[in-house]
Amino acid sequence: MKLLSVNLGRSEAVPYTDAPNGRTGIAKRPTSEPVRVSAPGPKGVGGSGLAGDAISDLRHHGGNDQAVYAYAREDLDAWERKLGRPLPDGSFGENLTTSGLDVSGAKIGERWRIGADLVLEVTSGRIPCRTFQSHLGERGWVKRFTQEGVPGAYFRVIEPGEIKAGDPVEILHRPAHEVTVALQFRAVTTEKTLLPLLLAAGDALHPEEAERARKYVARSGVEVS
Repeated sequence: MKLLSVNLGRSEAVPYTDAPNGRTGIAKRPTSEPVRVSAPGPKGVGGSGLAGDAISDLRHHGGNDQAVYAYAREDLDAWERKLGRPLPDGSFGENLTTSGLDVSGAKIGERWRIGADLVLEVTSGRIPCRTFQSHLGERGWVKRFTQEGVPGAYFRVIEPGEIKAGDPVEILHRPAHEVTVALQFRAVTTEKTLLPLLLAAGDALHPEEAERARKYVARSGVEVS
């Protein structure tokens, strides 16, 4: 299990984003240099956890609970076959492209060590947006990505550190519950009845997703064990 690439994006003006400033940092490219990763601050204030990586729309992206986004090279390869086009590392706007890890199968609260010092904790899956669709240039992409159910994972930074391409990835902790990133993604997109199950992930779950699940439980009257 290793890190294939560390990908950084620059803020660029584009015609397709709904960000107030008309800019996006989704076009991320691999860097050969070591990158410092640390908690960026609360959502709306903090951007990316990676030094040198731009996030332009702080309303929906970045912050401590979405500090780092990872996607598996194996899943990019599968999309290459389906779309009939190359998808270099960073194509999905991911900061980390991994090898040998089931990123969407990771559990909420799962902890990874990357390199010597960095420790990350899984918080949620990535929800596709219009900017993502326009960046890829694939019609109907939001729907197709959602139906596939392989969203990749967001992480918070537990212990900061410096990473580079080729670093080993070690799973330090895998929680006893069964709330995977893929399950969480289905619950908030296509199968709302799964929302109560997310609460088993406790405080590790992204706060916004935890609140969504609690509101659903309150409205539906479902008992949570």
